[in-house]
Amino acid sequence: MTRLDRYIFRQLAVALLAVTFGLAALVWLTQSLRFIELVLDRGLSFFVFIKLTGLLLPSFFAVILPITTFVVALFVYVRLAADRELVVMRAAGLSQWRLARPALALAGLAMAICYVLNLWLVPASQAAFRAWQYEIRNQLAAILVQEGVFSSVGDDLTVYARYRDRDGTLRGILVHDAREKGAPVTILAEAGRITPGPNGPRVTLENGERQQVERVPPAANAPPGTPPTTRLNVLSFSENSVDLARTSRGAGEGGERYRNAQERSLSELLHPDPADHVPDRDLRRFVAEAHQRLASPLNALSFGLVALATALAGQFRRHGGGLRLFTGIVVVVALLAIGLMVGNLAARQTSMIPLIWVNAIAPGLIAAWVIAGMPGLPHILLRRPRPPAAGTA
Repeated sequence: MTRLDRYIFRQLAVALLAVTFGLAALVWLTQSLRFIELVLDRGLSFFVFIKLTGLLLPSFFAVILPITTFVVALFVYVRLAADRELVVMRAAGLSQWRLARPALALAGLAMAICYVLNLWLVPASQAAFRAWQYEIRNQLAAILVQEGVFSSVGDDLTVYARYRDRDGTLRGILVHDAREKGAPVTILAEAGRITPGPNGPRVTLENGERQQVERVPPAANAPPGTPPTTRLNVLSFSENSVDLARTSRGAGEGGERYRNAQERSLSELLHPDPADHVPDRDLRRFVAEAHQRLASPLNALSFGLVALATALAGQFRRHGGGLRLFTGIVVVVALLAIGLMVGNLAARQTSMIPLIWVNAIAPGLIAAWVIAGMPGLPHILLRRPRPPAAGTA
């Protein structure tokens, strides 16, 4: 790499670091607001909040890095053109590709970082984030039951305690358990304690009453079309226990948490374990996610080439250069929108998966063709009309 390449590359690298970390911090702030309520309701510390939301940063960087590569390359080369530095470099005999070499090196580095993020860091961080979030919502919440507050453990279990003694005994307990579909249970008890169990924390209740509404089918001699009736079963007990860790939503067989596509490695997406009993709809999503991880880092190189084609193909004059700059931005925004649409289509129909690769590779090839001077295009389209000579009609 020559001294001139290092000069341009240094400007690109510094700008890329500043813009990427700044934009990632902004996205992190907006996304972390969703978890403030979770932390406040569970009484967790600020350190847990930072560590929990910090696990989302690798996925943010994987999405942001191709975009910031385009922004930085376009900004730096437009500034070089506005300062007439590109004119001096061209006068020194540098070709378009020599001028583009620092930006291509930066785009290649960004692409390599995106591959590391997509193939290793993002699945690991997503798995750790969702496992910790699941534990907070379904297990730690049981330990942090607050007096006088209806505490939700998952989406189908609610625990209320009127107050708590100094020794940890809960008084005036209400438990509403809707984990069994169609047969919700409401338990009232005078006292109880939260104790560890084989599957997680559970509350042991004393001197209470268990109420359950059941559907009773019509009698055999009932007229056709008779709707079923409901019946309230009441059971008094001196001691009973309710498992607070087991929730119906988000758990698979044996109470294990079901992992989505973002948490799985590339091999698990392409060759899922038959023991997981993954439905066909999720299998299509897994395949689309695998191709998306392999193809999306190429956007860093393609977006970098689009920026170079915008900045190097022609001169930015005082009038007229803004249109080409606006065109480059519109092209990248359109590519991002098309990428989202293609990803959703590929998750539904595997026949759309090739469009993921077309969307990632085709813009870079077209931009490289523009940087090379559009070879193969008829010269009459490239040649500018000459002004008429003086004295001619």
